[in-house]
Amino acid sequence: MTGAQILIESLKREGVEVMFGYPGGSVLPIFDSLYDSDIRFILTRHEQGAAHAADGYTRATGKTGVCIATSGPGATNLTTGIANAYMDSIPLIAITGQVKTFLIGNDAFQEADITGVTRPITKHNYLVKDVKDLARIIKEAFHIASTGRPGPVLVDIPVDVQQYEADFVWPEEIVVRGYKPTYFGHPGQIKKAAKLITACKRPLIYAGGGIITSGAHKELKDLAERIKAPVTMTLMGLGGFPGTHELSLGMLGMHGTAYANHAIMDADLIIAVGARFDDRVTGRLDAFAPLAKIIHIDIDPASISKNVRVDVPIVGDAKNILGQLLEEIKQVSDMSDWLKTIESWKKKYPLAYKDGGKIKPQYIIEQIYEATKGEAIITTEVGQNQMWACQWYKYGYPRTFISSGGLGTMGFGFPAAIGAKVGCPEKIVFDIAGDGSIQMNIQELATCVSNKINIKVAILNNGYLGMVRQWQELFYKKRYSYTRIYNPDFVKLAESYGAAGLRVTKKEEVRPAIEKAIAIDNTVFIDFHIEPEENVYPMVPAGEAINRMIGGMA
Repeated sequence: MTGAQILIESLKREGVEVMFGYPGGSVLPIFDSLYDSDIRFILTRHEQGAAHAADGYTRATGKTGVCIATSGPGATNLTTGIANAYMDSIPLIAITGQVKTFLIGNDAFQEADITGVTRPITKHNYLVKDVKDLARIIKEAFHIASTGRPGPVLVDIPVDVQQYEADFVWPEEIVVRGYKPTYFGHPGQIKKAAKLITACKRPLIYAGGGIITSGAHKELKDLAERIKAPVTMTLMGLGGFPGTHELSLGMLGMHGTAYANHAIMDADLIIAVGARFDDRVTGRLDAFAPLAKIIHIDIDPASISKNVRVDVPIVGDAKNILGQLLEEIKQVSDMSDWLKTIESWKKKYPLAYKDGGKIKPQYIIEQIYEATKGEAIITTEVGQNQMWACQWYKYGYPRTFISSGGLGTMGFGFPAAIGAKVGCPEKIVFDIAGDGSIQMNIQELATCVSNKINIKVAILNNGYLGMVRQWQELFYKKRYSYTRIYNPDFVKLAESYGAAGLRVTKKEEVRPAIEKAIAIDNTVFIDFHIEPEENVYPMVPAGEAINRMIGGMA
């Protein structure tokens, strides 16, 4: 087989059913082999869109997504998507073409040192120099990407390696020297954690994206109900615990619920599972959770005690460790007083907004939730639209909320929705977008229409780069420096691509437009004209303690 044929056969052996990407000179042999393959290929209109679509496919299905681009600018256009997957621990395989091996380092046409460029934003990467190594490298790449703390792996393949021939040899086993993730918690640490849980009076479970990755949502629910502990989630953890459950506190952090933030400051024990204590969650570190002992469960030992002092570290897979804890915990304290306190905070500090005659973004999210019965996959762009989607849609299942957490990538939600819909065609997929973010990758309308990918995009159109404008209002004396934006007619734009467009300017039009969009068998842009200076509240100012929130009712 040629190297290109070996690559395609290797991808089939790994169970790859779909790829996202864009062709070019340095991947022509691969695309020629794809021509005869039964792997579905989705031609995006930009390589960044391909990376985000593969990412969204991964998050929605749990399978490792694959994207491909040519050398030079094609490869560098993937980097934002690769960095996005790296920050959120998403398994992804990025395949790039490279100039011929004897031209590497000569500044050849469309040459870029993509392994060098992506070294800080990949879990691992490869430059394939010998066609005989290609099958093994692909198997290794999938193994590394999807095990331990997941992440993206890049495989850079020179065009002459794609053309050379070799016997196809598929390795039965992969052993990567020095790479042996721990999957079960140390028994001694499990006992220490169980002892703390048994003795505590005010426990709080703080769940992150590791719950989704490990499939630990059932064990998390069992633990919360067993020990009567309220559960708060990071942005990446939404859906890992039912948002309608009486023990759910929703999201915590900078734009989390006030009651979640108060709970974490008053808890005497925090059980952190698959979360990394990032700055948007902790606020001012020296004031974070001052009364609490901390149990930290994570598969990545480097994440434990990196930001916050931990009393009982447990390295391993969340699903396994929660199972071990459930077996070890025999009895717990009476939590009735703690739960009464939590309930009083929920009543005192509810998420709320003034429901006047104008279109409120919070109302739009509520109506999408009701119209979809909470069963949709929601993707988001980044900014105010993202935070409103976190606050006002109650995620009941894992892999139903897809958003850019760590990198905060504008333009992520639309192509991610494409990947999610390709992976879960039976699901309704909504992208909650801002009028700024949607224009970052709006060219993917062509991808939707040409591939009959039916997704719905709710554009919260306020004429501003909303979150930046909010910060300028609150901290820069309303000096709106370059955050007022000019927008196209989104309805006409959608229609020009062959999609459908709806415009909503009155509150009473909101629900009918959502229901009409769901009924249309096409991609639909719904252009919601919301109040221009609506803010996301509550809000913890940068550098403040997590319970020092500003704003109440929006």
